[in-house]
Amino acid sequence: MAVPKKKTSKSKRNMRRSHHKLKTVNVVVDPVTGEYKLPHQMSLADGTYKGRQIVQQTGGDFIDETEAETL
Repeated sequence: MAVPKKKTSKSKRNMRRSHHKLKTVNVVVDPVTGEYKLPHQMSLADGTYKGRQIVQQTGGDFIDETEAETL
């Protein structure tokens, strides 16, 4: 089993771990509903993306338009 020859200093240890941080999440405000959402994602409030209706909301659930044609 490998054993380190010398103790790693706090500076070297912390420099190695400098990339182990959490990244901030980029959120945008939906211009139609005003809710916060991830960029390039559908709005969960009304099912729209770039001004187009992607899914229809029935009750509390969303139905994909391909599924809506079969119903």
